[in-house]
Amino acid sequence: LEFPDASFDTVVCTFSLCAIPSPDVALAEMTRVLRPGGTLLLADHVPSSLRVVRWLQRLVELVSIPVGGEHFLRRPSLALVGDDTFAVEDIERFNLGLVERLQARKRL
Repeated sequence: LEFPDASFDTVVCTFSLCAIPSPDVALAEMTRVLRPGGTLLLADHVPSSLRVVRWLQRLVELVSIPVGGEHFLRRPSLALVGDDTFAVEDIERFNLGLVERLQARKRL
């Protein structure tokens, strides 16, 4: 991104990390432009909490990844949980565990 470091109070990324080729690079860039104390909001498709649904997601990925680069079995929030850069304030899964929403604050 063509923004200086610590440019934003809030960074929002919804249903994008599942289709970005390098989600770790994207998260690093979000971290770079977020000011200390700023809020990161993510919502994305994740592996379902139900085994049968995860199996169906794997089948769908056989087509979705080659055709559109869409990954349903990534869980980018795991990169933030346990990371000293962020304090995860809220994490919630819904819709059969297919969608995850995360709110984290960048530590000072």
